[in-house]
Amino acid sequence: MTRVFTVKGSIVIDVPPEVVYRAVSRPGDMGRWSPENLGTTADAAGEDAAVGTTFVGRNKRGRFRWVTRCTVTAADQGRRFAFRVHAIGRTRPFLRGPIATWEYRFEPVQGGTHVTEIWTDDRRAWPTFVAHAFDKLVTRGRTFADFQVRNIDKTLSNLKRELERDLTP
Repeated sequence: MTRVFTVKGSIVIDVPPEVVYRAVSRPGDMGRWSPENLGTTADAAGEDAAVGTTFVGRNKRGRFRWVTRCTVTAADQGRRFAFRVHAIGRTRPFLRGPIATWEYRFEPVQGGTHVTEIWTDDRRAWPTFVAHAFDKLVTRGRTFADFQVRNIDKTLSNLKRELERDLTP
């Protein structure tokens, strides 16, 4: 089976790129839209993230909880926001190594913003058979690429619903 390292999804949100960027560039708020992310630890909540900002993300899948250490790698106002996940652990992110990169691109379109969310598997050093076995164990039989397609679609849908709802009087 060929290993897929990058997946993405897109949606048009009827708000300006700066509005979407402002929402996404606050990692503490991501738990409002993501099916797995619960936001960040309290010290990073509600802050706009700049390049080099690190934060600890809180995550869940079913009953399982874990944390990740992340570093912002791009913060181009209204255009692009990205961060790299480089440590993971149950209660503190102590296992270091390349895990994943998340990127959001914002393009102005008539009446709103075309938002693209991209997930890249940074576990390039893992042998394919090890990655597939691990992925199937923690995603109930799927690869992370397949699993993340669903997460991306859900996140973008939730983001659209909330940002457009905030504009209605």
